[in-house]
Amino acid sequence: MEDKPFYAPRRGDGGETSLAGGRRVRKDAPRIECCGTVDELNSFVGMARATAEEAAARTPELARLAAILLRIEHELFNLGSILATLPEDVRPGQPRVTETEVARLEGEIDAMNRELPPLDSFVLPGGSRLNAELHVCRTVCRRAERLVVALPAGDAIKYLNRLGDAFFVFSRWANRQLGLPETLWDPNRPASEE
Repeated sequence: MEDKPFYAPRRGDGGETSLAGGRRVRKDAPRIECCGTVDELNSFVGMARATAEEAAARTPELARLAAILLRIEHELFNLGSILATLPEDVRPGQPRVTETEVARLEGEIDAMNRELPPLDSFVLPGGSRLNAELHVCRTVCRRAERLVVALPAGDAIKYLNRLGDAFFVFSRWANRQLGLPETLWDPNRPASEE
């Protein structure tokens, strides 16, 4: 039997793609939109991880965040695996996210939050490139969560919900490690005062 290549060029030129079980679906199907958004999120997480790794040369505490982000990239691939599979095609032992991954994120959120001052205002993304990239991760994660609610996806919704929370805390924690202030939202600041 001939092995199928992992990457099969030109098979999607007609506007269809294959799910993990082999079924062909349109590229604009809700399940494919979910997979694509999780893939997009993973790319942004990789960007934030690269920034954290570079910054860790000056701020060693950020190596902890880089390691967490690498693990999250693997978890997002696991999530993509289950999203790309119809429920009736799921195999035993197939990669997925579970309550274990959710609980680990919750522990990391709590640990980092203990190092942060309480918030009494919304914060604006920025202050550092890493902070801004983590906010992009947060917003793409929230979009993925909104899309995934339309699918039977097990623990995926809960995982994405916690992950969005985590990116918010990670962004604040990163600026604190870098010694940079947070930019608080000033709702009554008119542009004419600048």
